[in-house]
Amino acid sequence: FPVASPHACLSLSRFGRIGRLVTRAAVLSGKVQVVAINDPFIDLNYMVYMFKYDSTHGHFRGTVKAENGKLVINGNAITIFQERDPSNIKWADAGAEYVVESTGVFTTMEKAGVSMLQ
Repeated sequence: FPVASPHACLSLSRFGRIGRLVTRAAVLSGKVQVVAINDPFIDLNYMVYMFKYDSTHGHFRGTVKAENGKLVINGNAITIFQERDPSNIKWADAGAEYVVESTGVFTTMEKAGVSMLQ
């Protein structure tokens, strides 16, 4: 079972512009912990690069690395999924309480419901 956290535990569906912005805001706030990211189109090492050297928000001043198949930001290990079908993702197993749907594809409650916590 995931370790209980005093923070809100968030997961992200995609790590594009919005996903990276939400992740940065969560890390900087210290009130939200990102526990999982799903992006079937972005390699883990490229996630590290894009987060570390953001073309809009500049260089991230904390630590960012890939370790044991996870994205690690400031010591927080984030589970990475690479599922095209969001119904296959076990968000709750990663400790997620909320899912940020940032693909731009699931634009209705019915469509986004597929990504709901499982």
